[in-house]
Amino acid sequence: MIAVAVAFLFPVYALVTMSLKDQKQVAESPLALPSSPTFDNFSNAWTRAELGPALFNSTVITVGSLVALIAIGSFAAYFLSRRASRLGYGLYVLFLLGIVLPFQLGMIPLFKLVDEAGLLGTMQGMIIFYTGIQLPFTIFLYTGFIRALPADYANAALIDGAGHFQAFTRVVFPLLRPITGTVLILNAVFIWNDFFTPLLYLGGSTRETVPVRIFAFVGQYVSDNGLVFAGLVLAALPILAVFLVLQRYVIKGFASGLKG
Repeated sequence: MIAVAVAFLFPVYALVTMSLKDQKQVAESPLALPSSPTFDNFSNAWTRAELGPALFNSTVITVGSLVALIAIGSFAAYFLSRRASRLGYGLYVLFLLGIVLPFQLGMIPLFKLVDEAGLLGTMQGMIIFYTGIQLPFTIFLYTGFIRALPADYANAALIDGAGHFQAFTRVVFPLLRPITGTVLILNAVFIWNDFFTPLLYLGGSTRETVPVRIFAFVGQYVSDNGLVFAGLVLAALPILAVFLVLQRYVIKGFASGLKG
């Protein structure tokens, strides 16, 4: 376990260490601890890579997509897990096919569809795109968890006169906190780190996300390793903070869903 931990932590060590060095220190001893750490690389990377607008764009797209995924995915999973019919089973299998089939197969028609809808180069188009792409995976996670929950909770609310929507929002959804944390972190990591889709749909616009800006920044300052690594650290910090906050829900959500 120690060897595995070292193997995973070594790239992080190299990333942080080189981000705290100037060009001379990087050239002389790239992997040694910095003799005189400097934080100028971070301020320079923030300014030159224009990370402020990119972080704002990534945050809006990620948060908007997560809200849509949780709202649609949780309610759809509630219907599929409680609807014992051919329609419910058929829809569930259809969503599972959405996980198996790679979305790259439909990139050309999807691009034409987004372009014809006037959403090319907009954050709204990216939110709709990510919601559609990640919805099958989200429904799969929620369905497994809801099936493990006793149906008595929702049935009691229905007997008291509540509708299915009220029973779900007031009784079932609060019980989905562990799997919601899992859905949040897994989808957030994918959306935040995705490079190909924003490059295709937002490249050259003012709505570029962090991975696209970092790609352009690395290509421009490829000879200044300290500056490049500082930019990479700044780009990874937000999603790393979210993961550290929600990591306990990931295992809890998977364990609860698998147990059912």
